[in-house]
Amino acid sequence: MILADRKKPVVLNTSSFEQVIKNGVTLVDFWASWCGPCRLQEPILNDAASEIGEEALVAKLNVDDNRLTAARYGIRSIPSLIIFKNGKPVRQFTGVQPKHILIDAVKSILS
Repeated sequence: MILADRKKPVVLNTSSFEQVIKNGVTLVDFWASWCGPCRLQEPILNDAASEIGEEALVAKLNVDDNRLTAARYGIRSIPSLIIFKNGKPVRQFTGVQPKHILIDAVKSILS
């Protein structure tokens, strides 16, 4: 998988998920198209990707299309956001999160 533009969230699926998150720090938004709060989170996620894309990867996974992966990480409410470091979940948020919270959390894991 080529991650050409790290300034935008990368769309993941079950087959690409493990490969993409295995190295470095990755913020993953678990979302669905019918979810109103997920639509509110989307521009915030885009802004976060634009700001931290050189340091960490920002990605999104549609839970309706990738139920097994969502279940593996215990996603019961969306939006849920998990920060992974070298493939391991290290921080999780549920509900819409402001950009500064996400960026601060990613930067604290990077340092």
